[in-house]
Amino acid sequence: MVESLKRNEKISRRGPVVLVIMDGVGFGKYKEGDAVAAAMTKNLDKLFSISPWTKLKAHGLAVGLPSDADMGNSEVGHNAMGAGRVFAQGAKLVSNAIASGDMYKGAAWQKLIGNVKSKDSTLHFIGLLSDGNVHSHIDHLKAMVAEAKKEGVRKVRVHALLDGRDVGEVSALDYFDPFAQYLAELSADGTFDAKIASGGGRMVITMDRYNADWNMVRKGWETHVLGEGRQFSSAHEAIETLRKETGAIDQDLPPFVIAEDGKPVGTINDGDSVILYNFRGDRAIELSRAFDEPDFKEFDRKRWPKVEYAGMMEYDGDLHIPHQYLVSPPAIDRVMAEYLCATGVKQFSISETQKFGHVTYFFNGNRSGMFDSKLEEYVEIPSDKVPFEQRPWMKCAEITDRVIAEIESGKWDFIKLNYPNGDMVGHTGVFEAVVCSMEGMDLQIGRLKDAIDKAGGVMVITADHGNADDMYEHAKNGDVKCYDDGEPKAKTSHSLNPVPCIIYDPEYKGEYSKELNEGLGISSIPATCMELMGYVPPADYDKSIINLN
Repeated sequence: MVESLKRNEKISRRGPVVLVIMDGVGFGKYKEGDAVAAAMTKNLDKLFSISPWTKLKAHGLAVGLPSDADMGNSEVGHNAMGAGRVFAQGAKLVSNAIASGDMYKGAAWQKLIGNVKSKDSTLHFIGLLSDGNVHSHIDHLKAMVAEAKKEGVRKVRVHALLDGRDVGEVSALDYFDPFAQYLAELSADGTFDAKIASGGGRMVITMDRYNADWNMVRKGWETHVLGEGRQFSSAHEAIETLRKETGAIDQDLPPFVIAEDGKPVGTINDGDSVILYNFRGDRAIELSRAFDEPDFKEFDRKRWPKVEYAGMMEYDGDLHIPHQYLVSPPAIDRVMAEYLCATGVKQFSISETQKFGHVTYFFNGNRSGMFDSKLEEYVEIPSDKVPFEQRPWMKCAEITDRVIAEIESGKWDFIKLNYPNGDMVGHTGVFEAVVCSMEGMDLQIGRLKDAIDKAGGVMVITADHGNADDMYEHAKNGDVKCYDDGEPKAKTSHSLNPVPCIIYDPEYKGEYSKELNEGLGISSIPATCMELMGYVPPADYDKSIINLN
């Protein structure tokens, strides 16, 4: 339990503090491809002109990732914004556990390796094959396959998902071809047999989140576990063929099965061991449930092999999903919401399905459920199940409708919401759609401003990382990379750019300086919001963006 916060005796407002998280909206480095700058955002432009604002770091070391070369993401961003401090995150934890050898000494790894050795069965790896370092890293996989061989495992099969989202949109062969060669070299001495067994685009199979589309997980199960689906002789052949037939970018490629003489090379069977090597939780929970739950009902598994299954990490600490995992997640404690509940602060959290878990689970330090149901309310607006470029406004109007109603109700002291537009539409790579998504979101921010004016509240506008601000691939000299036909190469991954923090306070009375602190990260958001609500933040929270007078 945490202690209640003390009043700062400085700030008091009639209305609530409203935290608006514009997911995936940063300050672009280049004019070309910056869909945020290209959009007509009259309301944001006005807020920038009349309000104090600054830029915040939202990537790399500022959110607990291994280096400043690592892009931020929605998971670590919301962790930082909820915790008020920076914790070492998934990628860094896993890299350290592998480098030190601690992961291989752990009970889960030893159990899974011992299982396949004692039964002369197969060790399977499932996950995203890239170096995006958001959900997984290919170096982690390569290290584990090499260690498995070293420890006497004889047969390994890899079920590899195409990225094209955290890395270049058609970069899959840059990872699949060298990795296939790597496996072939490990297998060359005849004592070891390692192959790619299946695959597909990450937005088509396996990696659904927040129960948005269990059909994706069903397709993944049928592909990876049952070996059902279109067969190819190699992953290279599958990727090239499916690209030509569909015109799809990597994340949207259909599933495929690698076969020899018409027989899949890597179905998952009784006695095998399976490792889901993604370290990020949101897109790993559903497949983990399919492997772990005896009474699973989300889809017909057809066959449920008796395997030893482990995730790279524990993806849900409250529900203990999965039952076994290789590396313990960061122990994020004393988060903002817990302090506010201990202080009696009434809180309302809302987003649509795609980011609902971010303003609840991730914001609360990877914790499911509320700290105090009498003081909190969570609302999820169901997302459309269509490609986001076809509905780029997403559910920002519906989210805003509800937030305005809650502001007018006078029930809440703190409201937080996430507009997913910049991130989810940004990942499609469709520039025009991203511009549309920004303009749709801007209209809603204008509506929120009017509600804040009437209620006498404060609106803090920020983001968890960049994306929409960097929609084209650029060369080192800054030039846009183009296809042969002159069309710019779309960038579908997050950016390394800073994000905004605007403080709109229509009833400002001079309690703090309008010269905001600079050089801070998004982990400074909690201390800032606490001070704006009239409280003294915990002493070890990262510095507030405002300076009280």
